[in-house]
Amino acid sequence: MIKDLPNRLRELRMKYGYSQKAVSQKIGISPSIVSGYESGERTPSTEVLLSLAYLYGCSTDYLLGKQNDNSQLVLDVSGLSDKQINAIKNIVEAIKEK
Repeated sequence: MIKDLPNRLRELRMKYGYSQKAVSQKIGISPSIVSGYESGERTPSTEVLLSLAYLYGCSTDYLLGKQNDNSQLVLDVSGLSDKQINAIKNIVEAIKEK
């Protein structure tokens, strides 16, 4: 069991107002598996962990307790070209400099 994962998953689900069933439907697993993650009886695969991070807009490091600050925004850039991704990175860096 990963120490902080169950609590963080439950807190994020409640923050977003999702039921366990809603989370399960959004990431394509059964509600009982979501319950197992939140109780600490089960550990998500890497694929599911990534899906949960995208769903909740946080990093996998935050979910795993490696990072305590959840202020980092995670963007799903799938489907974008390398050129488009680099353009987004450049915009973010320009904003940070101001």
